[in-house]
Amino acid sequence: MVKNSLISVISQKEENRGCVEFQVVSFTNKIRILTSHLELHKKDYLSQRGLRQILGKRQRLLSYLSKKNRVRYKELIGQLNIRDTKNH
Repeated sequence: MVKNSLISVISQKEENRGCVEFQVVSFTNKIRILTSHLELHKKDYLSQRGLRQILGKRQRLLSYLSKKNRVRYKELIGQLNIRDTKNH
């Protein structure tokens, strides 16, 4: 529950919906919702596909952010409790 409240606080404070941080937070919210849905409905293959697509989009945004501004990247993955990728 702490993670979800942190994400909602970040998304409410953010005015610029086009910035990378807001998009990553939005995708992380969707990922957590879909993950909990898939725990109940294991054979929902369309939701699994959607989850993989969202994960890919979030990964591309995070790699972009890590290349442009490493400090903001580290801060964001720390706040969202996301693992750091090894290929950067």
